[in-house]
Amino acid sequence: MERYFDKLDERWRVLPIQKQHQCMLYFFVGYLLLTAGVISKVWYETSKSRNDIGIEHIENPIHNKNESPTKLQDTLTTIYKNKIYESK
Repeated sequence: MERYFDKLDERWRVLPIQKQHQCMLYFFVGYLLLTAGVISKVWYETSKSRNDIGIEHIENPIHNKNESPTKLQDTLTTIYKNKIYESK
């Protein structure tokens, strides 16, 4: 990879100064056009957006869930109580 960059650097140095300036000018103009495009896109999107916030009721997801007929039990207290009874 380093050899590739060395070859590119050598090719760049061989170019006449006038050609180097022209290439740099083209890169700079391309960069300016890209920057102007991004700024105009952001400006357009922000000016297009609505500034109102819709306030709605938040649904509780637990009420929508089908509950099983069996109740959940605390297994930790069940295990702890069993150990108490076994030790007696």
